[in-house]
Amino acid sequence: MTSALIVIDVQESFRQRSNWQATNCPDIAGKVDRLVSAARGRGDLVVWVLHSEPGTGDVFDPALGFVRLMDGLKPDDGEPTLTKTSHNAFTTTNLQQLLTARGIGAVSICGIRTEQCCETTARVASDFGYDVTFVIDATATTPIEHRDAPTGRPLADILADPLTLGVEEIVERTEYALAGRFATIRTVEELSTS
Repeated sequence: MTSALIVIDVQESFRQRSNWQATNCPDIAGKVDRLVSAARGRGDLVVWVLHSEPGTGDVFDPALGFVRLMDGLKPDDGEPTLTKTSHNAFTTTNLQQLLTARGIGAVSICGIRTEQCCETTARVASDFGYDVTFVIDATATTPIEHRDAPTGRPLADILADPLTLGVEEIVERTEYALAGRFATIRTVEELSTS
């Protein structure tokens, strides 16, 4: 086993937010399940990562019960589940030590949010010397408001704002930023049939 699939933040927390209605990948759990099945079939390690913000009282506060994998996803015996409190999956977990101990040299990354936790993890993994594959169509995100946008607007207003960065633009920007620099861009289909 020299490769690992890292599943980042595919958790119920995101489905509790109103902006989840505008996600680019509402079937993220199904796509991840397909990648997990393929990884297990190859004998790759699967690492599950959850994001937690204890004491905040929001959907990432584990006390509310949403910091859990989306329905339909379940680790097999021996597959580690890590909980992070930073954007990338390395800084506040023992992920690097776990991968090193198991002789992992290559990682594939999927999960939620494309441009945030997934992209940041890919960049850090690349800096640590891992061969990184970014499964672009098995990442999900939601529109991003402009930095000067008023807070607390309803989703309809956010989507109508010409300064809002749409999900297609976010995914495309991430792909351009990572490809050839930090990661190889692949699809679920490519990784499920290879």
